Amino acid sequence: MTAASAPPLFDRVALTTRRARARDDSLFLHRTAVEDVQDRLSMVKRVFTAPAIVTPFAEIWRDAFPQARIVADDDTLDLEPGQHDLAIHAMCLHAANDPVGQIIQCRRALKPDGFLLVLMLGGETLTELRAVLGQAEAEITGGLSPRVAPMGEIRDLGALLQRAGLALPVADSLTLTAEYRDLTHLMHDLRGMAETNVMTARLHRPTRRAVFDRAAQLYADHFATASGRLRASFELVCLTGWAPDESQPKPLRPGSAKARLADALKAMEFKLPD
Repeated sequence: MTAASAPPLFDRVALTTRRARARDDSLFLHRTAVEDVQDRLSMVKRVFTAPAIVTPFAEIWRDAFPQARIVADDDTLDLEPGQHDLAIHAMCLHAANDPVGQIIQCRRALKPDGFLLVLMLGGETLTELRAVLGQAEAEITGGLSPRVAPMGEIRDLGALLQRAGLALPVADSLTLTAEYRDLTHLMHDLRGMAETNVMTARLHRPTRRAVFDRAAQLYADHFATASGRLRASFELVCLTGWAPDESQPKPLRPGSAKARLADALKAMEFKLPD
């Protein structure tokens, strides 16, 4: 099978169905993302007048940004080229089959020197669940199946901005920890936030109960808090970049410096031996 004919990583039909069943009280990651975006924008010395927000949960973002154009999280984004000075891709890039294409579409929608801000889940998300499900399935069935979606490491995610042609790219992350009564409680919350397994290669038959029982035991043995609750990690990655513009700072040409570093540091300069 060639790369061109390979099935997409994510089943978008299943993802849409599960998002329609999401529960408002489980969307705490999206609300945390809203607060993070507001904090970041408060530090940018710019007034944005034409924002667009790509999100699967419009109401959460519409309340915080009532003037923004809300865009559905589709493979082809409903964005007009050069119409926005701010684009926010909000908590859905980790479920995109073409993440670079999504960022390119946002970049094209920006005016020159427009700002792109991406919030998404990163590679440290659900590391505990990934570990216990993998070990439990290997012990019980002798094999492994795709259960927790692969999520990008921050180093690789930052490179997506450059591939999409954005200037001044920056990537950083924050890891949040939630606590749950047991594995069932965690699974219910993941279902409520529409972050359960929608990989195309996922098992399409019920998993043996013994796998989940063993996973629950492993989780309690290795990832329990002092109070006996189970911790779950969620890495929130933020990517920022600017649509290219002549007004932006550019690196100097080699040899064009007008002052010596030694002078700036008030240090002695010595010639190294050959």
